[in-house]
Amino acid sequence: MSTTTPLIAVTMGDGAGIGPEVTVGALLDDATVARCRPIVVGDAERLREAAEILDRRARIAAIESIADAVFEPGRINVIDLALLPTELPWGAVSAAAGEAAYQYVRVASELAMRGDVQAICTAPLNKAALHAAGHIYPGHTELLARLTSTEEVSMMLSTRMVKVIHVTTHIGLVDAVAKIEPGLVERTVRRGHGAIRASGVAQPRIGVCGINPHAGENGLFGYGEEEDKITPAIEKLCTDGIRAHGPLPADTAFFLAGNGEYDLIVAMYHDQGHGPVKMLGIEAGVNVTVGLPTIRTSVDHGTAFDIAGSGVADAGSMIEAMRQATELSTDI
Repeated sequence: MSTTTPLIAVTMGDGAGIGPEVTVGALLDDATVARCRPIVVGDAERLREAAEILDRRARIAAIESIADAVFEPGRINVIDLALLPTELPWGAVSAAAGEAAYQYVRVASELAMRGDVQAICTAPLNKAALHAAGHIYPGHTELLARLTSTEEVSMMLSTRMVKVIHVTTHIGLVDAVAKIEPGLVERTVRRGHGAIRASGVAQPRIGVCGINPHAGENGLFGYGEEEDKITPAIEKLCTDGIRAHGPLPADTAFFLAGNGEYDLIVAMYHDQGHGPVKMLGIEAGVNVTVGLPTIRTSVDHGTAFDIAGSGVADAGSMIEAMRQATELSTDI
């Protein structure tokens, strides 16, 4: 392994879900370990269990600090927090697992903020378990914003075919419409514009979705939300030279993006953006948190309690998340 490839902190996610399995699967992938130096923050014993379930030969090495890591084929370095109880059931909500998942993210964020690692890549946590442990966050995005003292961040889903950034995420649809306003739309587009430029696109083409069907169709649907909440932001962005187009009907926007006409789509709410990406296959999608002082990528799937511990979890999204974390950290 190269000693110049990026150091990536990999959080194991909820220990009762598929996080340990996809972490092991990704870190035994030859292409992954050729492009970066991963350090897992998690529980070494649970990763050993996952390797056995997957029937994969791996040396799970518990370390205390990054300086103790040795990078060689078949070895997985783990900053072992040893927080999970023995014989933790697979596939069940556990406050202990929720607490452990929180601590993995906390330690990884501290490593990133100190500059000890160049990026964070996260396996999925379970919101119910996180809440049962007393950590009331909708998910990784909001948790990492708090841990890094970042006022506002955006969720971007990234696939090879389309990239989507969200104006609102984990809130109800009625609340999302109320929250959308020109300033938030403008800031979201600017964050997405910066992220796409960082990936190597000099002049990103950005399609901005409307809120209502047919983007309101000139006032036929809705109550003028597009004109009041979105159009002023687009006008200001265009004045500043950002190639933002819209508001567009969401179905049209994603069709055009699939044909290569847009580098980024701006979704107004969670399902507007997630639905088209999930149709491409969750193994293809990666969640990127835009606006943090560090790079963070994640799988675009949950803890999958229904298959946890069975050895059938697909590590494809985790491998892709590691790839994008590496590429983004190399660009900075």
